Amino acid sequence: MKISNTFLRVITGAGIFAVLALAYLLEVTLPGLHAMRWLSVLAVAGGIVELVMCLQKTSVENFQKNAIPFIVFLGWLVFMLDTAYVVGGFPWLMLWLLMIVIGADIGGWFFGMIFGGDKMWENVSAHKTWSGQIGGIVCGTLMSVLYCKIAGTNVANAIWVGISVSLLSQYGDLTASFIKRRLQIKDFSNLLPGHGGILDRIDGWIYVLPLVWFVLK
Repeated sequence: MKISNTFLRVITGAGIFAVLALAYLLEVTLPGLHAMRWLSVLAVAGGIVELVMCLQKTSVENFQKNAIPFIVFLGWLVFMLDTAYVVGGFPWLMLWLLMIVIGADIGGWFFGMIFGGDKMWENVSAHKTWSGQIGGIVCGTLMSVLYCKIAGTNVANAIWVGISVSLLSQYGDLTASFIKRRLQIKDFSNLLPGHGGILDRIDGWIYVLPLVWFVLK
């Protein structure tokens, strides 16, 4: 019996959530283990490996034409290893960012599907719409406010952080789509059924982690 892509996506998504929940639980019960930090670093390292392995899927001629954006993107991911290590050392901050990025991702998908409309950058991503971007910002910001309400922190900060992180996460997604379009591939890998690869799942962090790293520094 053939399993639908939607079912695979849901099951895999539940597995990803379970891993994140376990890492946070370990962080709370065994803070010296730094589970969130090492999970973040491992995810970025996995994305780097996937990107390099993508070279097997594209022709030599195509790579030669797109060598510069590929090398720049690879270098940026290597830089992200340090940002993941630093930001991952603040579990409460990672949880806050995670809620915003997931909210923006789901909101962008849902609003884009319901309202459709003009494409943001059709040559890069055939599915990203302006309505999806607005929906992503709204949902990401709501998740940020929800987190700060639960944590009892300043809601005004939650709003501007939610808007900024939501925007950055969406443009990280577009950057990854740009690289995939250049390499003429659909996903970076098939490691996560229904979701693509690790890099397909963490592309929303491409600009988020470096910006937060810069603020912390």
